[in-house]
Amino acid sequence: MRIARFAVGDEVGFGLVETDTDSGEDHIARLNGHPLLGDIKLTGERAKLTDVRLLSPVLPTKVVCIGKNYADHVEEMKDVTGETTEEPVVFLKPSTAVAGPTDPIFHPTVSERVDFEGELAIVISRPCREVPRERAADVIFGYTVANDVTARDLQKTDKQWTRAKGFDSFCPIGPWITTGLTIEEAQDLAITTTVDGEIRQAGRTSQFIHDIPGMISYVTSFMTLLPGDVLLTGTPAGVGPVRVGQEVSVTVERLGTIANRVVSRD
Repeated sequence: MRIARFAVGDEVGFGLVETDTDSGEDHIARLNGHPLLGDIKLTGERAKLTDVRLLSPVLPTKVVCIGKNYADHVEEMKDVTGETTEEPVVFLKPSTAVAGPTDPIFHPTVSERVDFEGELAIVISRPCREVPRERAADVIFGYTVANDVTARDLQKTDKQWTRAKGFDSFCPIGPWITTGLTIEEAQDLAITTTVDGEIRQAGRTSQFIHDIPGMISYVTSFMTLLPGDVLLTGTPAGVGPVRVGQEVSVTVERLGTIANRVVSRD
């Protein structure tokens, strides 16, 4: 299933994204209730996907991010973040960094270089702590697409990543949550990032240094994850800057595309 969060006017809800077999058009079928908090039912209301505004599919309490999870990205960033480590590198983005799949990315005036980082994201299904590797699938609700936007110059000068990763709008997510994929399927998906249509990143989740069960097990060894929390799994090589006026798009195979234009805060 593809589960989206959307707005029509001032009304916000969840819906199933379905493709009409005759026309090929995507529609959204409204759901009654929250898909992470209990039983959901179809209301019978439907609309064309083009007639609604897609929002971030979840509002997480936190976004937990894994850094240095592709060897080629570690190599290209070693002058900023150092060499790879045996254990996963973990950092947080605040919930206020989350943006929708077509929302603008605001370029901070204090940064001279803002980079894109296309990633696979995992949505957590239930409260969990100390999850063993073999139980990782039990706490995954589904998968979505994310952009771990980073003020690269601030990351380098601050020596830690909170400010560089945490600006409002620095975590676009969407366009929906795709359920039903196995961990094995999720660990062999293509990730492509473009800027104004030009390919900048092209990798596969099969290149992970730390696999999905390992990431979930490690993070939950010291932190409780809650329903709707989002785990970003790292970015492949090819990261680079975007300027005001450019549009950055991230596509994950089988999951969809997010496309966000960089704008000035002024």
